[in-house]
Amino acid sequence: MSSAEDPGERRRDSLSKRVLKGGSEPDPRFTLANERTFLAWIRTSLAFLAGGIAIEAFTGDLFDLPIRKFLATVLLLLGMLLSAGATIRWLRVERSMRHRAPLPLPIIAPLVAVGGAIASGVLVVVILTR
Repeated sequence: MSSAEDPGERRRDSLSKRVLKGGSEPDPRFTLANERTFLAWIRTSLAFLAGGIAIEAFTGDLFDLPIRKFLATVLLLLGMLLSAGATIRWLRVERSMRHRAPLPLPIIAPLVAVGGAIASGVLVVVILTR
């Protein structure tokens, strides 16, 4: 049975057309590079999630409860947003490559910068006022 006759292949093609909105298959190297970038953002997201959990779990004697909750919440929310942003970014880049359109601007990079700056700023203030 050829792949054109395989029902599973037709489902994958249909999903690909709906999600990626047509276009032509890009060079596999570019698709794989896009996937590696997605996975790097996911790793960063997991690091933020782990940091938020670690602050809440292990810094009870270092920070007052409101500061600890704030820092943990900022890091956890940042991890969640980064994970969602990585998925959206992967999809937008893949669509751009398939349609030979300009690549979209990375919206998640400023998100990481602002979130990291907020968390770092709070830590600096807390340390300086102790």
